[in-house]
Amino acid sequence: MKKQVVKRPWGWEDIFTLNEISSVKILNVKPRQKFSLQKHKDRKEFWKILDNPAKVTIGKKTFRAKCGDEFFIPKKTLHRVEALSKTVQVLEISFGKFDEKDIVRKEDDYGRV
Repeated sequence: MKKQVVKRPWGWEDIFTLNEISSVKILNVKPRQKFSLQKHKDRKEFWKILDNPAKVTIGKKTFRAKCGDEFFIPKKTLHRVEALSKTVQVLEISFGKFDEKDIVRKEDDYGRV
């Protein structure tokens, strides 16, 4: 998946998915919480930070993300979002067959590894 930008006379469109199998969610991560460090074998993901800053891990890199930042997570790549002092909302678009059984957790604060 590569985001397409299509110019229009009134501005532009950011197209994230077009005729693909996909799932769209908004993740809400509470302050000082994080979801598991995980990967998927059957799907890739796109994230866009919608509001507050967050710590984002993709592979071996960690970023301090701000509102508007976008990330692409290839299949089989470890990833995680951690909220800082405020709840963070993240748009997540998953490409491919979505199945919770596809999650491979490497680290988890909630005993799900």
